[in-house]
Amino acid sequence: MNRRYRKTVIAGNWKMNKTATEARALIEELKPLVAKAKWCDIVLCVPFVDIPAAIKAAKGSKIAVGAQNMHFEKSGAYTGEISGEMLTALGVKYVIIGHSERRQYFSETDETVNRKVLRALEAGLRPIVCVGESIEQRDRNVTLDHIRIQVKIALKGVAAKDLKKVIFAYEPIWAIGTGRTATSAQANEVCEGIRACLRELYGARAARSVTIQYGGSMNAKNAMELLAQADIDGGLIGGASLKAGDFSLIVDAANQ
Repeated sequence: MNRRYRKTVIAGNWKMNKTATEARALIEELKPLVAKAKWCDIVLCVPFVDIPAAIKAAKGSKIAVGAQNMHFEKSGAYTGEISGEMLTALGVKYVIIGHSERRQYFSETDETVNRKVLRALEAGLRPIVCVGESIEQRDRNVTLDHIRIQVKIALKGVAAKDLKKVIFAYEPIWAIGTGRTATSAQANEVCEGIRACLRELYGARAARSVTIQYGGSMNAKNAMELLAQADIDGGLIGGASLKAGDFSLIVDAANQ
């Protein structure tokens, strides 16, 4: 982390978990546990149907609510989709874009990610843009080449003044369900590579203002070590965000 130049952001991605009633209960349990958090922003990215309940439960606390996806158009004949303007109207502040599961199961591409990033910024949302490499790409030593392409395409058309509103989350897809894990050094190497790419595109001052999260199974046990790395500015937390105690320990680590 480098708090001198950028904000630490701990974001929970609940994925397809929790009913509205369960969401409200979890947030009520979490609120007192993170009430003293001072050095990081806390975000819960919940299912669409949970957003109103989450917004209400989080009111007056340090917790902001995010969405897990959005469409790249403002409105139209897109059955089952949600626009950025619909999200901001509810009070949503953040939105995850291009998560590896969206790319894998719903055929999202770098180009659709770019369109969503531009729409999110226009709607007043902070996009959390996910990038990452497969096990084949990792083994062929093309990790940074692949991720640089993802970053560059995601930011096509994004003005320098808007760059600091964008958060990147590095997901080592190769470590999901393979029995292999990324070390803190490996995670930081990629996050450092993302920042180097941003520096080439926008200059050093703009690049150092961008929050870059690690999204590879950060948990209460490894959070401190990961967050001690110079270019890891937070986490996009999956399973651990569904347990108030575990998630609050990660927030605590970010506030050391």
